[in-house]
Amino acid sequence: QVQLAESGGGLVQTGGSVRLSCAASGSTFRNYAVAWFRQAPGKEREFVAAIRQNGGSSYLGDSMKGRFTISRDNSKNTVYLQMNILKPEDTAVYYCAASRTVILSAIRSEGSYAAWGQGTQVTVSS
Repeated sequence: QVQLAESGGGLVQTGGSVRLSCAASGSTFRNYAVAWFRQAPGKEREFVAAIRQNGGSSYLGDSMKGRFTISRDNSKNTVYLQMNILKPEDTAVYYCAASRTVILSAIRSEGSYAAWGQGTQVTVSS
């Protein structure tokens, strides 16, 4: 099973940018689809973005389109989430998750992912 570790969170002003990283270890990373989810205080976990094993296809949550980009570098066992034009409502703990077997119709579902990182806090000040 792959182990995941997020980094790159912090405090940023409205309109600013942050790049999160999800570093993987312990298994063949290129075999895993990877997703980002986020959870704000008092809210359910929300799908942010996902990328297929070879990086050829990626998917974004509706409120992230035009602002966020997901990418991966399999040579570095890392997936990135570039977040631009940040808003206070983007404030949350961001988690990366991985799965070898997720199907396209379920790629936005957190139940599709067995491996999870500990999360990294992103706070957007207004």
